[in-house]
Amino acid sequence: MHGVELKSARELERMRRAGLIVWVAHRVVCHAIRPGCTTAQLNQLVERVLEAFGAEPLFLGVPGPAGPFPAVSCISVNEQLVHGIPGPRTLQDGDIVSVDIGCRFDGWCGDSAWTYPVGQIDARCQKLLEVTRRTLELALEELPRQQFWRPIARRMAQYVESQGFSVVREFSGHGIGRRMHEPPQVPNYVDRSLRLHDIRIVPGLVVAIEPMVNAGSRAVRMLPDGWTIVTADGQPCAHFEHTVARTDTGIWILTGAPQTPDEDAFVRPVLEKFVTESAD
Repeated sequence: MHGVELKSARELERMRRAGLIVWVAHRVVCHAIRPGCTTAQLNQLVERVLEAFGAEPLFLGVPGPAGPFPAVSCISVNEQLVHGIPGPRTLQDGDIVSVDIGCRFDGWCGDSAWTYPVGQIDARCQKLLEVTRRTLELALEELPRQQFWRPIARRMAQYVESQGFSVVREFSGHGIGRRMHEPPQVPNYVDRSLRLHDIRIVPGLVVAIEPMVNAGSRAVRMLPDGWTIVTADGQPCAHFEHTVARTDTGIWILTGAPQTPDEDAFVRPVLEKFVTESAD
């Protein structure tokens, strides 16, 4: 595969540390989200978690058409799909909030996004979140069974459309390693470019799989801030993402929960500190 850098077992172990830090940041955000909090407050929590680990935020300062991205996390509400800029917006009961977090630790990157409900959400938004999360789960289930990405992307798109929703095509998953974005691009649908340049799934491949699903039309547009992407029809949308490695024995969700005593020991002090603080 042209330009794709496969990772060794040792490199995956180092990427796992970055993934665990991202996992902790999401758990802290999940614990803190409630009606009345602002997106800036959530971003500040993420910033403090990364600082506690000594990790570098991946998004802060990324160049863009309207200047560098000004926050450590992307926080997108309701019709905002990706790249939302945290600020004074106060979350309301019934909102859905997509939080995208990435960091570099010891030279290696982790990247994960999750869409969270705020208070009680309506049935349509609940289904949207369930379908988008299930789309990611389908990809994870298929990854060790397939030799190429195309059949996985086809199944993801077919499932989303069978549920009455739309797959966003302007954005896709990506390879990841020492840099946040590496080859290959990992689309959530099938088109001619994927037929011509399919991704071979082999041990050592590490990708960020991130289905983005709209409740209405798949069309999106950018806001005047030069960053925030919203649905063109104003309907809600959802975004779920994991950094995942293909190994000799299956897959390893690098941004998943701790699985060993050593991993638990790595995350627990920081996780407990922030959860305790939010409870006080």
